[in-house]
Amino acid sequence: MDGQYRKDIYPGQQVAIILKKDQRSGKLTYGVVQDLLTSAAFHSRGIKVRLEDGQVGRVAETDVEDPDGDD
Repeated sequence: MDGQYRKDIYPGQQVAIILKKDQRSGKLTYGVVQDLLTSAAFHSRGIKVRLEDGQVGRVAETDVEDPDGDD
């Protein structure tokens, strides 16, 4: 599932995000949502979130597991 709809994303959820610096390459970063930063119900490039480790990016995928096994 993609991360374009705010209703599909919640704190504590495991997601894959794209950091600003990785937008060109499309590299995914995995983590757990701490805060939702986008207030709109929909965003075409993905809802912006802050992960528990402090990284900020737009949600690319929801309900994923980190392939490296990192939390």
